[in-house]
Amino acid sequence: MPGSGTLFALFAFFYPSETLASNATPHDKTMGTEIPAPGTTDLRLSKDTIMEDAPKDDIQLAALETMYEYQRFEVDPGQKPIRLDKFLFDRIKGISRNKIQDAITVGYIRVDGRMVRSSLKVKPGQVVTLMYPKPPEERLKVIPEKIELDIRYEDDDLMVVNKPAGMVVHPGIGNYRGTLVNAIAFHLQDHDLPIKTGNLADRPGLVHRIDKDTSGLLVIAKTSLAMNSLSRQFFHHTVKRKYLALVWGSVEEETGTMVANIGRNPNQRLMMTVFPEGEDGKHAVTHYKIIENLYYVTLLECQLETGRTHQIRVHMKHMGHPLFNDEKYGGARILKGTVFSKYKSFVENNFTLLPRQALHARSLGFIHPRTQEEMHFECDLPEDFQTVLDRWRNYFQSRREIPG
Repeated sequence: MPGSGTLFALFAFFYPSETLASNATPHDKTMGTEIPAPGTTDLRLSKDTIMEDAPKDDIQLAALETMYEYQRFEVDPGQKPIRLDKFLFDRIKGISRNKIQDAITVGYIRVDGRMVRSSLKVKPGQVVTLMYPKPPEERLKVIPEKIELDIRYEDDDLMVVNKPAGMVVHPGIGNYRGTLVNAIAFHLQDHDLPIKTGNLADRPGLVHRIDKDTSGLLVIAKTSLAMNSLSRQFFHHTVKRKYLALVWGSVEEETGTMVANIGRNPNQRLMMTVFPEGEDGKHAVTHYKIIENLYYVTLLECQLETGRTHQIRVHMKHMGHPLFNDEKYGGARILKGTVFSKYKSFVENNFTLLPRQALHARSLGFIHPRTQEEMHFECDLPEDFQTVLDRWRNYFQSRREIPG
């Protein structure tokens, strides 16, 4: 049985924003608001709800009595029954399965408001909650910063922005300043932006996100009406999101669909991986079609049906076509072409010109929350991506023109 020191060490693992998957859900919308756990009164857990094998010493009971529901995971409709500890292991970074089991045992983690065992198999529709002490308010404050925004559309309810590569979307470990959220906080200082069910209070207005080194379009909610409507559209997969991806090699099929569960890599917790059997990970679907086949690389249009962490990057790697210069998923080395020094130099120069994965969120479509009008936005490739794509086009054309 873990002691109280272990319990608060677990809290240190759980709380930082970067340790939680994108579908972790805080149950309060306002900083500092204390929210009661389901089935409890006076904002505190009842001793009567503790299982027989839960801690009984005064220190551990006192810790449990001052816990609050703060984060939750809703089990996806397509999720097959899976052990609770395995379910969370796929969704939380930086913590071992043993620590998750400890947290479940002592009541830090609950299912539908009840203390359960690690072996419980969670099913679609159930809610898994993480319980911890109320965190300091200052850790959730967003500092407005005057950072230039590329705003493609804005009205009273929402705005659409084109995020540059290299900008982190929201504050987190090591990135408390200079994020898209900091810039939005400055731009909308007179607005009380809504917090999505699923986000901490340091992510005002965010409905979805893209990776730091991915460029492209995001929609920001300025009102509760917009947040609720857009969140539902994302949940029901009716938002149209298309990306341009430059991948290694010559993709054979003109069009295709990759259906493969994605979850956290058990051996490398900062990476995601495909679980072909379907029991582990989360249901993920990516549709793709060839825009341009340049033999050495292929330009694809990828349409997301689901939105899992690193989904396109992981699915393309699983297909045998990692994104160009995607260091995390094996694309930052020569995977197609000759061994001659001139070719090697050409590729390495392209890596320098595009020092990130070749992925751009080109288009975004949704129904306007207030007018019910169908909205559609597109943005061109950024200069670094376009430059490298043009170089590959020229190289491919020059090889085709060589006699014999």
